[in-house]
Amino acid sequence: MIESRCGLRCRDCEYREQMNCPGCVHMDKPFWGESCPIKSCCEQKEHDHCGQCKDFPCALLNQFAYDEAQGDDGKRIEQCRLWLEG
Repeated sequence: MIESRCGLRCRDCEYREQMNCPGCVHMDKPFWGESCPIKSCCEQKEHDHCGQCKDFPCALLNQFAYDEAQGDDGKRIEQCRLWLEG
């Protein structure tokens, strides 16, 4: 089941219950109030997730995946690969 556009596993997110977040594939705007460039890009290209893109993994996804403060050392990229194979 696809939980996010970028490969983030929503079920593992510490904010999911706290913010009553259904995951970005089920909402128009993220709960934190700002638009998400990855979500916007994916939806503009009519992809379910980044793994479906011909540019996968792009610089923007890599930036998010390896961000020092909020990244996950590329786990979301690997998750997109798994969803694509799924």
